[in-house]
Amino acid sequence: MSSEQQGRVELVGKPGCHLCDAAREVVQRVCGDAYAERSILDDPALHERFWERIPVVLVDGVVVDYWHVDEDRLRGALAQRPPAAPGA
Repeated sequence: MSSEQQGRVELVGKPGCHLCDAAREVVQRVCGDAYAERSILDDPALHERFWERIPVVLVDGVVVDYWHVDEDRLRGALAQRPPAAPGA
């Protein structure tokens, strides 16, 4: 993943979730360590929004996938959505 793509991908899940573990593997293959991971247990707003769909992967704040994360779909989303310009 290029430096301009860092911070664009977010994985939302919770500890002990086997689907979240599988999603993390996919996200790491695509992004290396250049992604953020957040738990619905630490954020009431995330819990309210996503508790039925975890894991959820977002690119630039847009949901790309949930439950079963597809590597090709994640790569496609990164290719389709160019990084935001600095200061935008």
